[in-house]
Amino acid sequence: MMLRNVWLRHGASARRLSTTAVPSASVTEAMERFQSVPKFQQYPHFFPVTMSLQEYQSKFEALEPKARCTDESVALAGRIVAIRHASKNLVFLDLQSDGHTVQVLSEVKHFEGRGDEAATGDNEAVKKEFRTLHESLRRGDIIGVKGFPGKSGKGELSIVPRQLEVLAPCIQPFPNSKYGIKELEIRFRKKYLDLLTNPGVRPIFETRAKVVRGIRRYLEDRNFMEVETPMLFSAAGGAAAQPFVTSSRALGKDLYLRIAPELFLKQLVIGGFDRVFEIGKVFRNEGIDATHNPEFTICEFYQAYADYNALMDTAEEMISGIAKEVTGSYKIQYPMEEAAEEGDEDEPAMVEIDFTPPFKRLPILETLEECLGEKLPDVNSPDSIPALLELCERHDVECAKPHTCTRLVDKLIGHFVEPKCVNPTFLYNHPTCMSPLAKAHREQQGVTERFELFVAGKELCNAYTELNDPFDQRRRFATQQADQQRGDSEAHGKDDEFCTALEYGLPPTGGFGIGIDRLVMLLAGKPHIREVIMFPAMKPKDDAAEL
Repeated sequence: MMLRNVWLRHGASARRLSTTAVPSASVTEAMERFQSVPKFQQYPHFFPVTMSLQEYQSKFEALEPKARCTDESVALAGRIVAIRHASKNLVFLDLQSDGHTVQVLSEVKHFEGRGDEAATGDNEAVKKEFRTLHESLRRGDIIGVKGFPGKSGKGELSIVPRQLEVLAPCIQPFPNSKYGIKELEIRFRKKYLDLLTNPGVRPIFETRAKVVRGIRRYLEDRNFMEVETPMLFSAAGGAAAQPFVTSSRALGKDLYLRIAPELFLKQLVIGGFDRVFEIGKVFRNEGIDATHNPEFTICEFYQAYADYNALMDTAEEMISGIAKEVTGSYKIQYPMEEAAEEGDEDEPAMVEIDFTPPFKRLPILETLEECLGEKLPDVNSPDSIPALLELCERHDVECAKPHTCTRLVDKLIGHFVEPKCVNPTFLYNHPTCMSPLAKAHREQQGVTERFELFVAGKELCNAYTELNDPFDQRRRFATQQADQQRGDSEAHGKDDEFCTALEYGLPPTGGFGIGIDRLVMLLAGKPHIREVIMFPAMKPKDDAAEL
């Protein structure tokens, strides 16, 4: 029995299987499928493509219906996504590659073949090869076609093959691209099938590429130099997060996957690079949810002689410009689950987000006090922990231990202030306890020159006037160490090497970081981070809960 019947042998209709499961062929079935391919077409080493499908469409789309350009010679390659047998001498294939589709109009009268018998010029041998070859083709096969351009009677651009060969047979059942794969576990674990069968997936990653390209171009146009810093640190630093720990046999010590490139980038500014940026991966050993993945992509840049006021203007210009460039408008529609009507659990409500500058700017502590309707205690003093904890309990704000000033204030801000930031909103002047690497405010006591940009209720950017006083930096690290001793695994560790570097002089500097995955989520209209990462982190199959 040929593999084309595998779908039914698995006990369900093809349509049902294509939407809820992806059965695997047995070794015997896979070998049976492989042996059905003509011997001379089993995994050739190369195929001389003359143009892409996109180039083919651009060059020949203007042909008239029924046209045949027999004097043109073209070689195309791609994956078969549909097969239609009009007769034993006429077969239509849909060939797909790189997001484009071209019809293959295969007629026996134009077919030359390439088998041993066909090479003799025997017409019957050519017909036999044509029929044998086309009967062996299956959806999912990757083929190469050499022929000439033409159009069908209905005016569909086609290539008419003189020769056709299987470059890589699909020996597993190929899901029905008409219905796609809907089950999230399969989509995220088998991203290649997700891309092949769900046409809405590829544009997400095209959007991602545009976003990265837009950020890089914006910074390079302003004389920032792109650099690379280590992924493995001797000390985890640059952000309040729990690191992944590994070990080096050669060095004989533990190393940490970076949680941020910040400290190295600032050392480059100390070394004389006034404008630097890095786009790359960072790793945080924390929970997985709609906006968090253990491995994610950020861009950080540092600009000497700038402060957080200048960076707010830069962020506004860069992000609004990228939104307009990628989507064609400053205004986008975004599915926010928080805005869904009661009882509408399947479809989050769509809200309009407006990236038109200028963005709203709110002082963070004053806004929190306004939401609470009362003054806050000294949020930087450990003596205020009981009062902050009482505030959380009174307003049903959950905060797991350890109860530090940083964690309690952060939970209150997350509960009261962040959800109000649907349109792009800068929250600025964070308390010192929350900002160990930010410079103290030049006028206001107890706060730092820091801002975060929130969109759709989620943090998108974080920036500040960099702390360049080595003595103040050592005091801040000591405070963070005290929080670590209270059990806060996310508190910033001490970094003596960085403090020593500061003693050589860091000029007044503004530093900025943006989460690229979250920006792509917004511009692609996706509420879950797994939708915008090619291969997201997944729980083991046996333990994976339904997403």
